[in-house]
Amino acid sequence: MDETAPDAGVLRPMVGVERVVLLKPLVKSPLVEVGEFSYYDDPVDPEAFEAKNVLYHYGPERLVIGKYCALGEGTTFVMNGANHRMDGPSTFPFPIMGGAWAEHFELITGLPGRGDTVVGNDVWFGNGATVMPGVRIGDGAIVAARAVVVEDVPAYGIVGGNPAKLIRKRFGEDEIARLLAVAWWDWPVEKVTANVRAIMAGSVDQLEAAE
Repeated sequence: MDETAPDAGVLRPMVGVERVVLLKPLVKSPLVEVGEFSYYDDPVDPEAFEAKNVLYHYGPERLVIGKYCALGEGTTFVMNGANHRMDGPSTFPFPIMGGAWAEHFELITGLPGRGDTVVGNDVWFGNGATVMPGVRIGDGAIVAARAVVVEDVPAYGIVGGNPAKLIRKRFGEDEIARLLAVAWWDWPVEKVTANVRAIMAGSVDQLEAAE
């Protein structure tokens, strides 16, 4: 039996499966940070993740995705560059069209934002999930397919719908606190490898006792 841990630096971790890519070795933008083993699944062009799935990223807000996250096809992050003025009669961004309109570019700069978009560790996104600017998603959360996340998601929460609402939490508050204290995603990969069965199908007691 092979006891060697997988390589977090390999672009395609599944032999013969072109649609699954690890994001950490893929992303290039200094404004996008992804932890080890977080992956994206797309049958068409998974390597275009930054161009197709991180939208209106004109800065300076960052997108931060933790470790061991699973992003289903079409998972999309809308960044603050998508914002339009809403305090005047029109929301149309005239200055970006050029010509004499460009003289008014200051009207679309410095629009209010919610800061960085931050995804915790071990978060699962269903197909077509959309995350709006400045949202923070806690460790262990699940975002249902086609959900539109407009507000923060608690650790180990399950959310769904448009706008996404909390359906339930995966564990009780005491267990969640213990899981966050264990923070198995921060273990060395060798320890993760030795405890995969406990991480996937064990108890909090087993994780706390892991060596």
